[in-house]
Amino acid sequence: MIRPVQSIQLDTASAIAAFFQKSEGQWHSERRYYNLPDGKPQEYVSHLTVRFLPPGSSELIELAQLHQLSDKQRLTCGSAVEWESSNTQAKGKPSRGSTIFGVLDNILYRDRGFATPKPVTASFKILDPDTLCLRTEYNGSVFEEEIKHIGHRYRTRQSIISRAGEQNMIGQYLEKRIQ
Repeated sequence: MIRPVQSIQLDTASAIAAFFQKSEGQWHSERRYYNLPDGKPQEYVSHLTVRFLPPGSSELIELAQLHQLSDKQRLTCGSAVEWESSNTQAKGKPSRGSTIFGVLDNILYRDRGFATPKPVTASFKILDPDTLCLRTEYNGSVFEEEIKHIGHRYRTRQSIISRAGEQNMIGQYLEKRIQ
């Protein structure tokens, strides 16, 4: 019998810190993006390096300044992600980048968005100790993402990008821990 998914009440600060700590390491990511409505897929392979950021780390202090948070508002934890990605269907040089994430209450502060170099915020919730859901809105688009750890070695991600109430893209990811 399949049981319905239920949200578990967790202390947000400790739950997100545990999730970020569990994500720390190096990952091999296979991503597929479906552009809607035609559904033609684009495939990418990425190498990700994820580091946990404790309170007071220099990256979190810079992120708080970028978002013009007052000194009284301290980001409780965060994550630094570096990546190198290649389109598996097109030859070209890989793209590289990084993103800093920081948490205050149920808001995830980012130094950049998926489709913008500008700082953005996302609301988030932890469904269970292994599942993080994010919702980000900017430039008329909505980005909904779910990241789910499957044991210690794997995680899945799914992103849905919408504009004007209509879904434009679905991204699906399988990530394997390599360190």
